[in-house]
Amino acid sequence: MHFDFEQISLTLLLLLPLIASLLIAFVSEKASRNIAITASVIMFALSLLIWLNFYPAHFGMQFEYKMIWFNAPLPVQYHVGLDGINLSLIILTTFIILMSVLASASITTRPKLYYSLVMLLTMSLLGVFLSLDLLQFFVFYELELIPMYFLIAIWGGPNRNYAAMKFLLYTFLGGVFMLAGLIYIYTQLMVFDPSTSFDMLSLARHCPLLPKLIQTFAFLGFFIAFIIKLPSFPVHTWLPDAHVEAPTPISMILAGLLLKMGSYGLVRICLGFFPDVIAEYGNWIMLLGAFNIVWAAVACLVQKDMKRIIAFSSVSHMGFILLGIACISSLALQGAVFQMISHGVISALLFFLVGAIYERCHTRDLIEIGGGLAKQIPVLFYFWMFACLANLGLPGLSGFVAETAIYYGSFTSLLVSSVVHGGLGKPIVIFATLGVVLTAGYMLWLLKRLFFGPELQKWAGHLKDARPNEKLIAWSLSVVVLALGVCPLLLTEQYNSTTEALNRRTAMHFGTFTGIPFDAIPKH
Repeated sequence: MHFDFEQISLTLLLLLPLIASLLIAFVSEKASRNIAITASVIMFALSLLIWLNFYPAHFGMQFEYKMIWFNAPLPVQYHVGLDGINLSLIILTTFIILMSVLASASITTRPKLYYSLVMLLTMSLLGVFLSLDLLQFFVFYELELIPMYFLIAIWGGPNRNYAAMKFLLYTFLGGVFMLAGLIYIYTQLMVFDPSTSFDMLSLARHCPLLPKLIQTFAFLGFFIAFIIKLPSFPVHTWLPDAHVEAPTPISMILAGLLLKMGSYGLVRICLGFFPDVIAEYGNWIMLLGAFNIVWAAVACLVQKDMKRIIAFSSVSHMGFILLGIACISSLALQGAVFQMISHGVISALLFFLVGAIYERCHTRDLIEIGGGLAKQIPVLFYFWMFACLANLGLPGLSGFVAETAIYYGSFTSLLVSSVVHGGLGKPIVIFATLGVVLTAGYMLWLLKRLFFGPELQKWAGHLKDARPNEKLIAWSLSVVVLALGVCPLLLTEQYNSTTEALNRRTAMHFGTFTGIPFDAIPKH
């Protein structure tokens, strides 16, 4: 019976949002929301059940299921499975989707289409995180473009068409680079082994055996695709525009989940397939991550729109993931994965709270709001204060755990300790720490300009505090942030063995590249 559950659970999780999306087309507008909520609750419960049956100490994929579709002209298969990394992202996905659907009560325009697209988007997200076939991964990765484009273009703000098209063009361009990398690596492997398939577990074993130049070209195709989705400088400009125009629940999904498609791809494919490239060019990726951390934090200081501040903050926090992935440190890599989950929850909470203020003030401009809202909406103020402190990395909250692991792990990492790359590692990490100060600056500044100071007369007696539905969503997200900050082992023990194996493998290639004896490689 247990074996049967493992065989069908991931497929069932993938099918549930598709079934809900189709079912919504045949019900009334009022029932469409109920179906979306019911499907979201079932998906979240199923992901927790999978978590309870997952064995963290067991290395390798679990709940794996494979089915051949056809072998010619290309070997195409349906292949899903879980390790600790994508298990964490699956639980994050089902949780954030549930919160976003609950936050969609204000969507009254074409609700059937809206909830149907949200469910389709959910299926594509789950498909990306569950896929163990590279071609299948690519299909789900690109499928996400369709529902997200329409969710912004139909329910977005005044410039929604521009923002939706910009999002589509940027991410479609990333898909082109990924497809080029996918075809290139497959054709190159075919030369050595005619039985080559798109199986990601097999590719992870065989890609490091290819000549380094071939690995580098293939790596670039995937890397460009993933940093566009992450996003990273200089291909980040679609994100602030998309966030500003997207409705609040879609901003929650965009920041909490879509950006994680890029970071997950960096870990699963760029790090998993091409450890040689990471070993040789890791310092440049670290530099890109550090630049993102500091530059985007500086950009936050000059914004007036609350959504743009949180959007640039997301770009900054995604820089931590680049830093943690590239520095060849098990602790930093664990911190990078933790940052994916932590940022997913914190950013969803912040965008939800921005939406709550916008519903009441009908503006996101800090100058127009003028401050002094704390007395009017004290409950929302407390949630805002909690979210801002979590985002700046206050000890005891999840953001602190992620950033501390990344900073300490990267500063003591093998690549940073080595002088092979000219001793640039430590200056890069020290430069990245400026992000901590800047994040505290712009988040506390945002809090001050919203809630402190004299109250404007136009808001006096007109603003209502948090409604029960808003309290439920804000409490749910806040409790997760606090739980992960107080007891990070709830999360880290799920993926420690996987990140340790990935880092150890990259460190071995780094030892080969530099001549450092394998026994000298630090275990942290």
